[in-house]
Amino acid sequence: MAANETHYVLSRPSFEAPVKLLIVVAPYYKDIADNLVAGAKAEIEAVGGTWELVEVPGALEVPTAIAISDRLSNFDGYVALGCVIRGETTHYDTVCNDSSRALQLMGLQGLCIGNGILTVENREQAMVRADHTGQNKGGGAAAAALHLIALTRKWGGKSRGVGFRPSEDYRIADGQTA
Repeated sequence: MAANETHYVLSRPSFEAPVKLLIVVAPYYKDIADNLVAGAKAEIEAVGGTWELVEVPGALEVPTAIAISDRLSNFDGYVALGCVIRGETTHYDTVCNDSSRALQLMGLQGLCIGNGILTVENREQAMVRADHTGQNKGGGAAAAALHLIALTRKWGGKSRGVGFRPSEDYRIADGQTA
């Protein structure tokens, strides 16, 4: 059973400057969502970070909320949380695939996102994964975002020197220095 397996977990990153994350949760299954959020908050606070929480109607809206925040706010990273339990229709596949794909595409564009949207067969699986004293997938999603923020900060100050960058002094068409 997956609940009994142990996995390697990276050490928590440390930060010289504070980190601020947005936790976006779809509380469709409120008790499960609350456990995911508790795990995420604890992980963020363990590195001295701060967080804000926003709720959206469902898992499909989580990526949209993150995209809106990226355009209009100032978060270092994002934690996507929710739960999708397989039902009788193919709607499960659509929600799982599309929410995951959207988050992954934003990540590939440079956003630091930890994906903690559970995709499970039944409520029991969700409860085991959401339990912040057990598998703690909410904390794991926050940890993923924190590690990506650390990488961004590590590599963010370097320039590849590609493209046009005007120097302090440049010449205009008549040869004068501006």
